[in-house]
Amino acid sequence: MREILNLRVLIAALVIGFLLTCGSMIYILAVRPASLPDLGPLAALTRIPGPTATPYVFTATPSPPSAAPLPSTTSLPGQFAVGVYVQISGTEGQGLRIRSEPGLNATQLFLGYDAEVFQIADGPRETDGYTWWYLTASYDTTRSGWAVQNYLSVIDSP
Repeated sequence: MREILNLRVLIAALVIGFLLTCGSMIYILAVRPASLPDLGPLAALTRIPGPTATPYVFTATPSPPSAAPLPSTTSLPGQFAVGVYVQISGTEGQGLRIRSEPGLNATQLFLGYDAEVFQIADGPRETDGYTWWYLTASYDTTRSGWAVQNYLSVIDSP
């Protein structure tokens, strides 16, 4: 008799559990909104690439070029001249090849990246159809070399 009682209790518990589950589902479906309003995009995400390591390749010490210097003039504000600060720009993230001497065949020392600031220490030199300037970085004495003027912008003294 005890076994029959336990079986009845088990069946009753299952039926009650089933009824409570069905009732809960009916309630949830009854109170939810028919449709959500269209809010459009809630956020616009922009992926910003992380910083990359600057490769450092040192193969030779920059030497004064053999190309003849252009005649120098007194510099005006915004013009390239020795002592002026310049910023690399327009490389579209590719970097500017800084070389051991002016010329496209000269050894590449390192890459200078957009927004990097240098001071002009020598130049200009006309080689391979480009105007070259010898740049030095005040924050790192190993970052010095010749660069093409096309990717440099004159800036105020930092």
